[in-house]
Amino acid sequence: MKTLSASFTLLFFSLMASAQSPWLFTGTYPETKTVNQVDSYFLHPVADPYRWLENDRAEDTKDWVVTQNKLTQNYLAAIPYRDALKNRLTSLWNYEKYSSPFKEGAYTYYYKNNGLQNQSVLYRQQGDDGKPEVFLDPNTFSKDGTTSLGGIDFSKDGSLAAYQISEGGSDWRKVIIINTTTKNKIEDTLFDVKFSGISWHNNEGFYYSKYDKPTEGSQLAGITQYHKLFYHKLGTLQKSDMLIFGGSEMPRRYIGGTVTEDQKYLVISAANSTYGNELYMKDLTKKNAPVVPIVTGYDNEHEVVYAENGKLYIVTSLNAPNHRLMVVDASSPALANWKELIRETREPLSVTTFGHKLFAHYLTQGSSVVIRFALDGKIEEPVKQFGVGTITGLSGKMDDDAAYYVFSSYLQPPTIYKYSFSEHEPHIFKKTNISLDMFLYESKQVTYKSKDGTEIPLTITCKKGTVLDGRNPVLLYGYGGFNINLTPSFSMSNMVFLENGGVYAVANLRGGGEYGEAWHKAGIKMHKQNVFDDFIAAAEYLIKEKYTSPSRLAIAGGSNGGLLVGACMTQRPDLFQVCFPSVGVLDMLRYNKFTAGAGWASDYGTAEESQDMFLYLKNYSPLHNIKNNGTCYPSTLITTGDHDDRVVPAHSFKFAATLQASQGCQNPVLINIETKAGHGAGKSTAQIIQEQADKWAFLFWNMGMTQFVPKS
Repeated sequence: MKTLSASFTLLFFSLMASAQSPWLFTGTYPETKTVNQVDSYFLHPVADPYRWLENDRAEDTKDWVVTQNKLTQNYLAAIPYRDALKNRLTSLWNYEKYSSPFKEGAYTYYYKNNGLQNQSVLYRQQGDDGKPEVFLDPNTFSKDGTTSLGGIDFSKDGSLAAYQISEGGSDWRKVIIINTTTKNKIEDTLFDVKFSGISWHNNEGFYYSKYDKPTEGSQLAGITQYHKLFYHKLGTLQKSDMLIFGGSEMPRRYIGGTVTEDQKYLVISAANSTYGNELYMKDLTKKNAPVVPIVTGYDNEHEVVYAENGKLYIVTSLNAPNHRLMVVDASSPALANWKELIRETREPLSVTTFGHKLFAHYLTQGSSVVIRFALDGKIEEPVKQFGVGTITGLSGKMDDDAAYYVFSSYLQPPTIYKYSFSEHEPHIFKKTNISLDMFLYESKQVTYKSKDGTEIPLTITCKKGTVLDGRNPVLLYGYGGFNINLTPSFSMSNMVFLENGGVYAVANLRGGGEYGEAWHKAGIKMHKQNVFDDFIAAAEYLIKEKYTSPSRLAIAGGSNGGLLVGACMTQRPDLFQVCFPSVGVLDMLRYNKFTAGAGWASDYGTAEESQDMFLYLKNYSPLHNIKNNGTCYPSTLITTGDHDDRVVPAHSFKFAATLQASQGCQNPVLINIETKAGHGAGKSTAQIIQEQADKWAFLFWNMGMTQFVPKS
């Protein structure tokens, strides 16, 4: 397509105010049958007419999916610049991408994607300058690139490895064990592994976690209630693996086992929800040593981050909501013996280690700051910063003298730095080369007041010189839950939006972890409405400051962020033009009935626990707040995956059916159900590019930008 001059920011649009606006849906939605299903909560009846869609393996559900996908694809195919957006995304996506290197045995490993490979390839080489060789290529796992590598773990000497594969995006994993010298598989595949790492003990075997597989026909949606930690001894069958912790004797929903690097201790974390955990320990130097508790109860978070010379180093939120680092002798690890090494500060703390050093990572105004400490807790030096952004990595083995980390921001593609004790400051190890002039853009953080007066941070990224006339397309993104941090990160998909005149805004809502545990708790359970109020206030701020207007404002979020979008669009349908609830938790009365959903109760509460909690949940549950009274809801594109066994697609199915039946105007309500995809991880590059092209096409089209010409 012909490229227009930069002064017009490559955007042409007409103000299509009449009823003839081409983006409006003038057809008929597929008829979705209803059933007479009514549940009672504390004597309150609640209808659930689309309950049958919860059975996502049933033939009638499959037929519904096919029909809905056909409707959506026909609508998207009619957008004249959809292919141009896809071509632009494909062009920009075609650059080399590297992960931070890590050392295992005699080799340095790293992931690399040549540009458009569906899955990144694991390479290895000897040292920084050795000849690279392909170690593991997930693109060979399946013809369509939808089977992905779900993680790999090496034995201490690097001679053995166990890697996990995910099929179609499912959280269920298979584990394959190989000899790293020959790359040959050395024994049978393990099955039914889920939410698990692999932790080797010497070269004899490893610890892993699994659930009992739900019954046939409900394997994706069925409840996974009790996690189990097993030890697999090499050369034996999986059915003979030793149960170490969990099961009916010690029921826990989430269990993880990690062998310390010195191979002396097995540390077990056990939890029943996504916040709060217990710690247990087993001394592996003693035959038949028992599993002993370190700390019990679920009111706080604890993690053993390092072990050396018989001492355990534990990051904890006990009496320190923003976390502190403690140390204790492994021979007497009880809570009463813990001693503080790194105190709590106003900034949330996490800790990584390498080279017999501790690296304290802090979040300051949503940006990373890292300080090096000695093992006795004395400050040594800060790690030099190269701007406002996010540092990930900076971890390695205890005897390493150098490690790598990645720095990125909204306007800086990932840059890999090497940090060495022998050098004065980190240096660039690998820089990402992209075909965009990043100096054309700017990113700034502002604050605005939420409904109750709380100051909320908002990061706004756009072209320099963007005119604040209320006419800019804006995408507002948020999450607000589970203590998750939204920190600056680079997205090539967002760059396509920005280069075409869009404004991208990210709100750090309560419920997240950017400002510590108090910030998290201010957005959970009976305070969850604060999260929605924060997001709505962000939208109002962007309108007030003339970045945009309701007719040019879109909101997006995934998973808990999908709940955020669903709640805000049903509470304030007048405020948004376009909504993208992705893999969302949308039925707040039944979310705990599927897979591991019961573990989210620490953030949400459940409809069964009390009448007050039921009424609170029902009052904001997106599914239950769609009004059938002629309300005009925003143009909505719901997305989910048919293999999503975390937030099951039934949430999105029922929400779409209800919204289609209740829509009071001609704004389209569509659902795109990706086949061979799950909650998001492991998607092929082809899937990601198509999904993003559809998102931007739907956004521009439904903002009335019918003569829009994308940059090419």
